[in-house]
Amino acid sequence: MRKWKNEELGRKTVPEFKSAQKTPVIVVLDNIRSLNNIGSVFRTADAFLIEKVYLCGITATPPHKDIHKTALGATDAVDWEYRKDTLELILELQAEGIQILAIEQAQGALSLQDFHPTAQLHYAIVLGNEVKGVSQDIVSTADTVIEIPQEGTKHSLNIAVAAGVVLWDCYQKLKTS
Repeated sequence: MRKWKNEELGRKTVPEFKSAQKTPVIVVLDNIRSLNNIGSVFRTADAFLIEKVYLCGITATPPHKDIHKTALGATDAVDWEYRKDTLELILELQAEGIQILAIEQAQGALSLQDFHPTAQLHYAIVLGNEVKGVSQDIVSTADTVIEIPQEGTKHSLNIAVAAGVVLWDCYQKLKTS
């Protein structure tokens, strides 16, 4: 077995990515403070053909060298938009028929393995601040709160890791449905 060379990977160009059929998922970053986390989410969004990333509140926006360090150019491919008020955005998305999924540990949350997205719906996945998580007003407004099952001592994942887990899960479930 040998590793693939970069030129053998069949990577899309930015124009090919822009015109490709997207996974019906939007990512909403609710007050993310780490620029490296933001860049990592962009890179993951690129990997799974995510439709768009919304950067809200204190979340920094490209161009920035610390975002670029982990995004590796994904900010050029993945559509993104800045919004000051996360709740206002969530209400707009709901009015468009988009299902809001807050990723948070909360009373009555649905375990990720029990979440079954369907290709007929459109989803917005909300990921929250590294310390405070998804804000309570967003959790209260979300159509569904999803919790990533964890069995260790921390019961906490880095936001970029949580994004990877949830986006992969949704991507593969939607591809096989």
